[in-house]
Amino acid sequence: MLTDKACRQAKGAEKPYKLSDARGLYLYVTPTGFRSWRWKYRFAGKEKRLTFGPYPDVTLAEARELRDDAARELRSGRDPSMEKRKRSAAEVARVGASFKTVAEDWIESQASSWTPRYLALIKRSMEQDVYPKLGGLPIDAITTPLIIQMLRPIEKRGAVETAHRVRQRVSEVFGRAIGSGIATSDPAAAASRALARVKKGKFPAVRTVEAARKVLRKVEGQPGQPLTKLASRLLALTAVRAGVLRLAEPEEFEDLDGDAPMWRIPAHKMKLVLERKEDTAYEFVVPLARQSVEVVQAAMAFSGGPLIFRGVRSFIQPISDSTLSKAYRDAGFAGVHVPHGWRSTFSTVMNELAAVESRVGDREIIDLMLAHIPKGVEAVYNRAAYMPRRRELAQEWADMLTADLVPPQALLTGPRQAQPGGWQHERRPNRTPRRQPC
Repeated sequence: MLTDKACRQAKGAEKPYKLSDARGLYLYVTPTGFRSWRWKYRFAGKEKRLTFGPYPDVTLAEARELRDDAARELRSGRDPSMEKRKRSAAEVARVGASFKTVAEDWIESQASSWTPRYLALIKRSMEQDVYPKLGGLPIDAITTPLIIQMLRPIEKRGAVETAHRVRQRVSEVFGRAIGSGIATSDPAAAASRALARVKKGKFPAVRTVEAARKVLRKVEGQPGQPLTKLASRLLALTAVRAGVLRLAEPEEFEDLDGDAPMWRIPAHKMKLVLERKEDTAYEFVVPLARQSVEVVQAAMAFSGGPLIFRGVRSFIQPISDSTLSKAYRDAGFAGVHVPHGWRSTFSTVMNELAAVESRVGDREIIDLMLAHIPKGVEAVYNRAAYMPRRRELAQEWADMLTADLVPPQALLTGPRQAQPGGWQHERRPNRTPRRQPC
């Protein structure tokens, strides 16, 4: 076996030579006098060599430890040379691998399977909640307590479900890092147990026609923008999702003056997987009751723009997500009824009516009216199925819901009444008042 003295005294010679130690380890000396530790072994029947580093940077004792570690890998069925290459690649990848760089790489890898709106949501969530706390840290240095510290402010503002979703996204980023050899564990996985539980349940919603009328009367009777009130009524009449209503465009509505008015919602606006959003077969058709037609026509005349329910300050931006919700809270329905609750109200009332009157088959039709696609049903069939009956149910629901409500045109009166063409004639944003001559 070698001694440290023999290693120090090894000099360059005319040809390279070896100084053997034990169990395949030897010091390799070049003609220039450069000395390095090498280990000879066999893997899968082939002779191979593994370099541990130069002497004296790597001492004799350290070289023996490295040999013993490599021998253990060999006994476990792994090639020590390949394992070393993996570790080196991981070290290279780890250099400069902050959480933000890995997160952006993950987002880029998933972007093609996300809708533009969801992609924007993910980016905004990372930029607002995650990057300020974790973005600049090396990803392999992030611990569970740091992740919980990042999630606490989200939880404290009452967005418990959002906190859980953010944690899931952070966990996905760590999964990407582990797959790239940059991290070895996911500290976000354990953070879920430190968060408050998400309260499961349906959206708050009233359950009777009488209560539904009361909601509309109070929402429409309080001060507010006319388009907000019209949007609320059309949402109640059609039971569509609020996101679809916000983005409604005039060209989506057909035969408003005819016998079969309908709202043809493009597939890309529906709540569908990305592949179906790009398939026109999954567009959704909503038969419109007479009262719904009146609301649409009133809103179109008032708005006068590319979006029927546009925002107050913008001619081309839709009414915001929170506008309707705030109107319902201001009317005193916090925890009682929310805009999305109209879907549940419609389903409850119409299904109970179907049960009382023994209307066999109406339950499936009501589900179709809520855009619930049954398994195994073809998209084209689903789109147009039972249209006559759907139209009858839509009219029946509208008759019950609006029995004692004012007509839509009455909602246009008030302190912010606009001339035909809408608010663009009464609001001129960002315009400096003209100075009067002295």
